Amino acid sequence: MFFDTHAHLDFPDFAADLPQVIARAQAAGITKIICIGTDVDSSRQAIHLAEQYPCVLAAVGWHPGHVTAAPADVRPALRALARHPKVVAIGETGLDYYRLPSTQNAGSPADDARYKERQAALFEQHLEVAAESGLNCVIHQRGDCLADTLALLTPYADRVRGVFHCFAGDVDNMRRVLALNSIVSFTGIVTFKNAQSVRDTVAATPLGQFMLETDSPYLAPVPHRGKRCEPAYVKEIAEVVAKVKGCTREELSAATCETAGNFFHGLGEGGRR
Repeated sequence: MFFDTHAHLDFPDFAADLPQVIARAQAAGITKIICIGTDVDSSRQAIHLAEQYPCVLAAVGWHPGHVTAAPADVRPALRALARHPKVVAIGETGLDYYRLPSTQNAGSPADDARYKERQAALFEQHLEVAAESGLNCVIHQRGDCLADTLALLTPYADRVRGVFHCFAGDVDNMRRVLALNSIVSFTGIVTFKNAQSVRDTVAATPLGQFMLETDSPYLAPVPHRGKRCEPAYVKEIAEVVAKVKGCTREELSAATCETAGNFFHGLGEGGRR
């Protein structure tokens, strides 16, 4: 038994065959799937899917990559969404410096600074709602932004834990995350031939301090690389992680499911009461 702690089931990639995708996941032993919102509409759809499928739960948030379309204050919408009993986390939120304005459409350094400031404000709004609602945060960080992400999280670290999803950082950066009582999560990247550095990080991350995810429809693991990813593929990710950790799949299952149950509030009960 494993959980897929980060999937985008609301994306158009799954519109034609979602019931079959869910069925394949369950047949592979994936018993819980967290559907992650990327804006208000996406978050509402994640909740809708969680209402339809008992194994699906929702996280609600606004992705930093969509910050230019975000309202000035997303907190009222997040507060309303977070009240739903099948919402188990806030996010996807965080920072993304991978595609700054200066690399798109001839933006300037000043445009980059304003873009980063807006992302920081949006991230802080998520952290505020998480602290108020007693939920943890699903954190996105891409590009050279880990230091800024940790600096924004630090004032909330006594009230909010983060899972740094799709983690591909080195061992030192993993330890910086764990030092804030947060955790990391690994995707199909761990199976890629050129990802030895990620496997080194997996080897150094203690059991109980990480989770597994697909980030479906992205990052399908070997042998499905290049195809649409789906939650059933946690099984292949788990096989590689167990080998890297030198543990059995049963030990990995127990550790990662317990970690997820502790992180996502109400996950063990299928939603908060």
